[in-house]
Amino acid sequence: MTLKIVVCVKYVPDATGDRRFADDTTTDRDGVDGLLSELDEYGVEQALRIAEASGDAEVTVLTVGGDDAKDALRKALSMGADKAVHVNDEDIHGSDVIGTSAIVAKALEKTGFDLVVCGMASTDGTMGVLPALLAERLGVPQATLLSEVAVDNGTVRGRRDGDAATEQVEAPLPAVVSVTDQSGEARYPSFKGIMAAKKKPVQEFDLDDLGIDADTVGLAGSWTKVGEITARPPRTAGTVVTDEGDGGKQLAAYLAEQKFI
Repeated sequence: MTLKIVVCVKYVPDATGDRRFADDTTTDRDGVDGLLSELDEYGVEQALRIAEASGDAEVTVLTVGGDDAKDALRKALSMGADKAVHVNDEDIHGSDVIGTSAIVAKALEKTGFDLVVCGMASTDGTMGVLPALLAERLGVPQATLLSEVAVDNGTVRGRRDGDAATEQVEAPLPAVVSVTDQSGEARYPSFKGIMAAKKKPVQEFDLDDLGIDADTVGLAGSWTKVGEITARPPRTAGTVVTDEGDGGKQLAAYLAEQKFI
């Protein structure tokens, strides 16, 4: 029986760009280039490794977002995923992680799954709670923050590394897992993979397709909101200490004044 793996991915603003908020206090996704979240690449990589080890598996990548989010799907498809699902609806704009988890869970129910793989967090919101919320909504076990993961005989197993201990965890399928950036370097798409990605199927859903009331998601339905925005002040010139024999004293006095020492 084919193992159905679904990887949740996100299209995020490039962290090296000038990220800012829009007028409605949501993240400005139009004024900066976007890309597949780097932490989600590890999820795609682990899903592909599990599929390769299985010999009979199908990897689907799933994203929620506007038209530009297709770029994240294309990157994952070019890495080797088999097909993609894109949930795209204007009323999704401004959804927080609670609303997003409701949308993703409904999409997963529609596509079907044996294993859901997520990155450890998104690089824009950095919440890191989506896998747990998905597991709760879907009524399946979760095994999160894994640095190693494998599937064998209907069970997903992995290693979780903490500050003081390492745990071996497992859960019966179907299940939700998340993997860290220590799980294994993500592969680069080959030219062949990039060309093949153009022919792979991308299924689209909107909120009506998923049976979700628009009032329960989006900015209006969010449980959390940004109350106030203050622009980061521009960089100013640093303090220059001229050493005329007392440079050490000046430096110590400055550090003490700034409460660094």
